[in-house]
Amino acid sequence: MHRYPRDMIGHGPLPPDPDWPGGARTAVQIVVNYEEGGENAILHGDPASEAFLSEIAGAAPWPGQRHWNMESIYEYGARAGFWRLHRLLGALPVTVYGVASALARGPEQVAAMTAAGWEIASHGLKWIEYKDVPEAEERAHMAEAIRLHTEVTGARPRGWYTGRCSQNTVRLAAEEGGFAYVADSYADDLPYWIRIAGRDQLVVPYTLDANDMNFAAGKFGAPDDFSRYLIDTFDMLHAEGGRMMSVGLHCRLAGRPGRARAVARFLDHVRGQDGVWFATRAAIADHWAATHPPAPRARPSEMERAAFTQAFGGVFEHSPWIAERAWELELGPAHDRAEGLWNAMARVFRSATEAERLGVLTAHPDLAGKLAAARRLTPDSAGEQASAGLDALSDADRARFEDLNAAYRARFDIPFVIAVRDHDRAGILAAFERRLHNDRATEIAEACAQVERIARHRLAERLP
Repeated sequence: MHRYPRDMIGHGPLPPDPDWPGGARTAVQIVVNYEEGGENAILHGDPASEAFLSEIAGAAPWPGQRHWNMESIYEYGARAGFWRLHRLLGALPVTVYGVASALARGPEQVAAMTAAGWEIASHGLKWIEYKDVPEAEERAHMAEAIRLHTEVTGARPRGWYTGRCSQNTVRLAAEEGGFAYVADSYADDLPYWIRIAGRDQLVVPYTLDANDMNFAAGKFGAPDDFSRYLIDTFDMLHAEGGRMMSVGLHCRLAGRPGRARAVARFLDHVRGQDGVWFATRAAIADHWAATHPPAPRARPSEMERAAFTQAFGGVFEHSPWIAERAWELELGPAHDRAEGLWNAMARVFRSATEAERLGVLTAHPDLAGKLAAARRLTPDSAGEQASAGLDALSDADRARFEDLNAAYRARFDIPFVIAVRDHDRAGILAAFERRLHNDRATEIAEACAQVERIARHRLAERLP
């Protein structure tokens, strides 16, 4: 049993309508990352200085030493940058990603966030890299971050975003069980549910592209690069409609004067558009949970073999071996939808021996044949034939089908197979007449293609 846990399909080609409040086309969510005072520093008990997201090109950690320049850049974020962004954004719903130890060292900033009505989500205990931190230690940091955050702000955080996370972070946040949303994902333009630790956890994805961190990464140079990118991102999402746009800001980066002007230009542009909902991440999470609650359903990739075969063994007519072999493939969330599981089962059918494929063809009943008359069709076949009215034929039409069935079997030694749901009665008869003139190889290939088409229809009735 091979399972691939990554979800490469998400909402699929037609995302759900988020039904944003007021009929808005786009939800705009602005994040202010408050990390100043929570970064790596000798004063904070860390082994080296910070080296991430600053103005210092090629910065590297200084083991065992304070890095005065780095510390002063972070201090700028708290002393000046925060207040500039607060003045610029104060009237808007904003979410703060607050590092708990940084919030504890910035009581006036916390008071200003609270007075502005901003949501303060947790950005972890410290602004450090967690990829090599043992799971137990990361879990302990998460618990301490929640405790300290609650103590400093007066309320438990409803959202979680580590940022520099480990492979365990999202699972640990879901297992903690108290978060309305987790934001450690960049996988979508809309919220989505994941199933972890026996519960449904909402993910409200974040962004690294519409994010001022790209100044520090050297991807944005002039402030106009940033404002143009934000505006283009918004315009595309707004034209599509039914999307969410995240904007990521840092006090020591976007809080610089020239970059703050870029943010202001973006806000002026968005305010000039109709159908925009500025919202905190918590508000988006609450809306999504109410509008699109998790829908419990069977997930093929999570089924045991027996249950999987029971559910899908009839998709290919009387050929449960196809389902059994499909279960052995590398299935994942993409196969929990009809198109994905159909692809897996079609792969098994295509790679089967010629004798096995012929066995699938011969397992199909004649159209309007003796089995249909005796009501001995499988439920799938019965429903399919009824959809084209083959269960209510006149005597003349029934005789015509019987003649065609006999002629087809005499020529090809298999029953005539066609995806009935793609045709009406007249179309089926026309295909019958046309395909009788095929050579055997051509007709076997056509019949196999029709078998796959029938399976696609059957799965569409079982799965989203």
